[in-house]
Amino acid sequence: MAVSVSARPRLLDLFCGAGGASMGYHRAGFDVVGVDLHHQPRYPFQFVQADALTFTLDGFDAIHASPPCQRFSKSVDIADRAKHPDLIAATRDRLVTTGLPYVIENVPQAPLIDPVRICGSAFGPDVLQVARHRLFESNVPLAGLPCRHELYVPQYPPAWNRKNPLRFVAVSGGWQHLSLEERGRAMGIDWMKDTELSESIPPAYTEYVGRQLLSYISA
Repeated sequence: MAVSVSARPRLLDLFCGAGGASMGYHRAGFDVVGVDLHHQPRYPFQFVQADALTFTLDGFDAIHASPPCQRFSKSVDIADRAKHPDLIAATRDRLVTTGLPYVIENVPQAPLIDPVRICGSAFGPDVLQVARHRLFESNVPLAGLPCRHELYVPQYPPAWNRKNPLRFVAVSGGWQHLSLEERGRAMGIDWMKDTELSESIPPAYTEYVGRQLLSYISA
């Protein structure tokens, strides 16, 4: 039987998309394998195209999952939300049976159990230029991060300011005015296309979560 010589624990990222969460866990110290139903040509690590709800969970030290958020997202019209699946409970049921440390990530309106919240503004404008809120449920102790919107100076009146676009977008909106390069820089991501970027979370979020997860596993 082959034995891995890597000293890094292995993390499975379910519903991985183009790898925003995966990159954070990699930076925290994990070897990451991503699984998604759709082909992800720009995913930066080992990728398996498969159904996250049936893919084998054996051989990993921890699991992260980001089930589709459209059912709960404010960016989706209320009338259209029911058209999207709610996979959170089914995902949780699978993860619980493994007995492994797990994290489930989703939007603030999602029905997660005792989640912690992370805001992009907590990392400061030198790291991220987005103030997106995301929730993280886990079966191990996690600490969240509070908002620090005061670090980002919005422009008034709310007219587009090309000299300082990223600070503007952080609080006052204007995302649609940014180029793909600027959007990626705001998120700390430089390998994704536009649609992939809009469906990702910044790696800084899961790097922060991943370091806590790694400490728990090491202990």
